[in-house]
Amino acid sequence: MDYLTLAYVLIAVGFLLLLAELFVPSGGLLFVLALTAIVGGVTMTFFYSEDPYTGWLTLTCVFIAIPALGAFVFHYWPKTRLGKRFFLQGPEVDATVATMPVNVELEQLRGRFGKTLSPLRPAGVVDFDGRRIDALTEGMLVDTGQWVRCIDVKAGYVVVRPVDKPDLGELETAVFR
Repeated sequence: MDYLTLAYVLIAVGFLLLLAELFVPSGGLLFVLALTAIVGGVTMTFFYSEDPYTGWLTLTCVFIAIPALGAFVFHYWPKTRLGKRFFLQGPEVDATVATMPVNVELEQLRGRFGKTLSPLRPAGVVDFDGRRIDALTEGMLVDTGQWVRCIDVKAGYVVVRPVDKPDLGELETAVFR
């Protein structure tokens, strides 16, 4: 085997060792060996080729192949078992603040009437059907004991607006069976 063939074998072994580094956690030992093999192979093409263009062509190909291999690796490595341990997973599509159980429960208050238990300046406590809920106004002050209506739920906060006493006559006289 001539030296030029040995140089190309060293470069190929270097690329294989770079790929092996992804699957075998060696603490960087395989990476160092891979770089040593690639640099040694490229150096040998300069010294043992008959024309200088072989060395330059090999160096150019290596400088094109390394970023291409890097792009390939960074695309597929997070999908490997070992790569999944290194990268954080994003939240599931359905796992948003609005779908959290607490916020889903607060969404049911939208449009309902309540009575303030503390002054809202602009935040305070409102009684919705016997439940004490922290609420905000749209910037206005509301005294204790006033009627409010839930107009929105934003990021876990119930937004209320003062209203006149609602007509609860039908609800108060309703008989539940």
